[in-house]
Amino acid sequence: MLKHSAVIAAVSNCYSIVRAYNVGLSESDALLSYLPLAHIFDRVFEEFFLYLGGSIGYWQGDVTKLLDDIAALKPSIFIGVPRVFDRIYARIMGQVNSASVVKRSLFNLGLWTKLYFMRQGWKHGQASPFFDMLVFSKVAARLGGKVKIVISGGAPLSAHVEEFLRVAMCCPVVQGYGLTETCAASFIAVPDEIGHSATVGPPTPCTEFRLESVPEMDYDALDPDRPAGEILIRGPSNFCGYYKDQKKTDEDVEEDGWFHSGDIAVFTPEGGVKIVDRKKNIFKLSQGEYVAVEKVEGVYKKNLLVEQVWVYGNSQEAYLVAVCVPTEEAAKEWASKNGRSGGSLEELCGVKGFVDHMLASLQAAGKAEKVKGFEMIKALHLEAEPFSAENDLMTPTFKLKRPQLAKRYKKQIDDMYKELNRK
Repeated sequence: MLKHSAVIAAVSNCYSIVRAYNVGLSESDALLSYLPLAHIFDRVFEEFFLYLGGSIGYWQGDVTKLLDDIAALKPSIFIGVPRVFDRIYARIMGQVNSASVVKRSLFNLGLWTKLYFMRQGWKHGQASPFFDMLVFSKVAARLGGKVKIVISGGAPLSAHVEEFLRVAMCCPVVQGYGLTETCAASFIAVPDEIGHSATVGPPTPCTEFRLESVPEMDYDALDPDRPAGEILIRGPSNFCGYYKDQKKTDEDVEEDGWFHSGDIAVFTPEGGVKIVDRKKNIFKLSQGEYVAVEKVEGVYKKNLLVEQVWVYGNSQEAYLVAVCVPTEEAAKEWASKNGRSGGSLEELCGVKGFVDHMLASLQAAGKAEKVKGFEMIKALHLEAEPFSAENDLMTPTFKLKRPQLAKRYKKQIDDMYKELNRK
């Protein structure tokens, strides 16, 4: 339950940040709303734009026409979740890789040059005006050409995607962090502060936070070199309790107002906070190792062949298995190379060769990110139908419904473990 005062505090946070960072939003600016209104991230920014007196445009409801909506509205601020930005990155890089050698080389040179100067402390608009004009203005035009700031929230954004967007969008790109319980606006990175890349930055003006050690996961909030622990948040934007659930409220909120987020963070030397793990959704494998499953899924979701992935394990088994929705592009590319062109995604998901290809790709991604041996996926089931709120496998805020997934894919999970245990 959120009081009106919590919403006012969240909007005040947004206004204070916009002024402090000289973003320059006013009543002449526009916001595109395409996230579900159950998503607090979108709700708060809509309320902020109502306060500004700006315009709000609503998308058609068709993800394939999202770029058309953007072109029509030409928003001044673009907010989204990592899944959206991963798609933008994959689409742009796909076009770059299929371009001529000259165009590809020019793009990569511009990317390297601008990123180099940004790492030296230059602001995005000063780092490489030449390549902005020649190359990156065309990329920025994909978002309407008038975007003043891009904000990602809802989950950690991959570092390489954030760096790419910081260069290619010709405007500040930052990550923020908050929960429905904190009315979204708890942390936001500082624009043009390269040291805040891959972090959610410092707390917003109305927010107090502290880290609490989690010994069972080897996180120490008092570590002098790398303080880390569960994020606890307090402030006027916090909720007043869960509706008709006092027990849950008492579990998550201390008597003095500190809310336990369930997220694990590291406090960086640059004064930012980096989300690195999740205290909730942890389970133990049969050999006694603990798995923070959302962290593991985050590694595998970085793979450009993956649309969605759900990782499963339990205390009776020693291995992790997964259900993955591959991208259409991944399926088409594999099919064309293996003489199966023309097959539907559903058909290809049942082809052993494609399953083996996807499993090898996920395992390679795990090795590249140095995941531990017990965090490596050992078996994979491919699914053509995406997880969604419509099929009851995701919440309206894009979080996996794990009990429903386990029930739906029970047979496939059992079959994977039987096969693994025969080896």
